[in-house]
Amino acid sequence: MRILYFSDTFLPKTDGVAVSIKNFSELLSLRGHEFRIAAPRYGEGDFERMGDNIQIVRFRSGYLPSYPDIKVVLPSPGKITKLIEEFKPEVIHIHTPGLLGVYAVNAAERYGIPTVGTYHTLMAEQEMYVSFYRLFKLDKLFFKINKFKKKLNIEDLDKFVKFDNFNIRKKIILKICNDLYNRCDLVISPSHLIKKQLIEYGIEKPITVVSNGMDLKRFTGTTKEFSGDAPKFLHVGRISYEKNCDVVINAFALILRHFPKATLTIIGEGPAIPSLQRQTEALSITASVEFKGFIPNAELHNVYPQYDLFLTASTMETQGLVVLESIACGLPAVGVDSFALPELIQDGKNGFIVPPFDSRGLAEKSIQLLSNPELYKKFSSASLEIASEHEMERCVNDMEEVYKKLGTLQGKEKKLNILNMLFGLGG
Repeated sequence: MRILYFSDTFLPKTDGVAVSIKNFSELLSLRGHEFRIAAPRYGEGDFERMGDNIQIVRFRSGYLPSYPDIKVVLPSPGKITKLIEEFKPEVIHIHTPGLLGVYAVNAAERYGIPTVGTYHTLMAEQEMYVSFYRLFKLDKLFFKINKFKKKLNIEDLDKFVKFDNFNIRKKIILKICNDLYNRCDLVISPSHLIKKQLIEYGIEKPITVVSNGMDLKRFTGTTKEFSGDAPKFLHVGRISYEKNCDVVINAFALILRHFPKATLTIIGEGPAIPSLQRQTEALSITASVEFKGFIPNAELHNVYPQYDLFLTASTMETQGLVVLESIACGLPAVGVDSFALPELIQDGKNGFIVPPFDSRGLAEKSIQLLSNPELYKKFSSASLEIASEHEMERCVNDMEEVYKKLGTLQGKEKKLNILNMLFGLGG
């Protein structure tokens, strides 16, 4: 089949969406399917092909002022029209609800092409992208004010985590996302918990669950054991504000009171790193925290087994690939009760779940787990068992069935809407 992907984020920028797109397109292309991937142009590091059956089509883009890490793809109706008319896709797959997603669903309606949308990211939970707090860099101001304090109270830091939560903005973003996904023929959720959430959000189209999957031939481990006084904690992912890595650091500062020899390694890059580095300085824990920067996914399977416990405080995971990678390598995990995380971090089975933003809870549960060697070994074994349900080949089979099912909808009624007329799509 000929499948056309649209995504407002892709390699060389590395995130969960980009990794998912890469994995599915590469593995399905080995089965004879052909792909075009419409994605932003980043500049240095861009590439145009991934094998004979996968071509990347880059679009001009700018940056979102309040969040430079996000690309805004500029309208290119002629380029989209040419892409569709030359490639003749049998299915259009939308991976993000940004402008490329909007262009994609309009083009799909104009040409009557079956459309599926994966709900990778809960954009309504990321309203900080347009937040005044982020726009004016008040996180920097906060730490400048506090740098003259001899001692910074963790409880005071926690108060600044839940800032600027305007429900009206959240509702606007939610309506925009719902309008886009409800124009698809089918919606994919990476987890069962997120499927339930999407129904509550108001998604009316059929929803099927397809895990982003994991290469268990590469991310593999054995049951781990831990005893001692120097646990090694790990956090991996995009170091962006919505991942709440500041909550992890607050928790680690409390953990150090019990395990003074503990270390925390933070792997990844992103706009929040300067703030987090200032935070470790303010808490006087810099010597115990290492920011390792970006490590290619191709090397991560060798990294996870070197650590004892995975920590996350992210409140917007639709699945959490890094969590899946870590448990596949046998690590227990401690995270927060938000969206899909409890599906991978099962409370009392392979880790613990605490309320969102609860740094003290993260610390207490981590200490409890690492102080009990028998419980630790039991949780490690359970992590391997839970990860086994997400074997990549099984997920690729599920995605292929989705495309075949959508392929039967060829000949859909074509629609002409105002955006098609304005941009001349299909004109």
